[in-house]
Amino acid sequence: MTEVRLFCKEDGSFCRCIAEGHAGFAKRGKDIVCAAESSLLRTALSVLQKTDGIQVVSDAQKRGRLDFSVLSFAAAQRNRLICVADFIRCGFEELSSEYPAHIKFFEEKADWFVPVED
Repeated sequence: MTEVRLFCKEDGSFCRCIAEGHAGFAKRGKDIVCAAESSLLRTALSVLQKTDGIQVVSDAQKRGRLDFSVLSFAAAQRNRLICVADFIRCGFEELSSEYPAHIKFFEEKADWFVPVED
């Protein structure tokens, strides 16, 4: 089973996402649930990495784990962070409702500070 934790500020802006585990829906290379999870997470991470004014750090060194966080962002990019959080939330709410034995999705409020650059 994959557990996905999304951390957002009170305004809904993305702070961090941690995904751990394996869906276990099918054999490696044929697991459609794993492919969907990977596609959602890699797209969200790529959008953050390619957006000017957002500094992000990621860790995918261990198989079956992806962890990425925003270190800082320009105030003008707050809406982009909200959109990325919405993308992850909507995608994983759908997947976890369709494949509840393979995905658990959690969302938590982030109470740590992410610096805003002007």
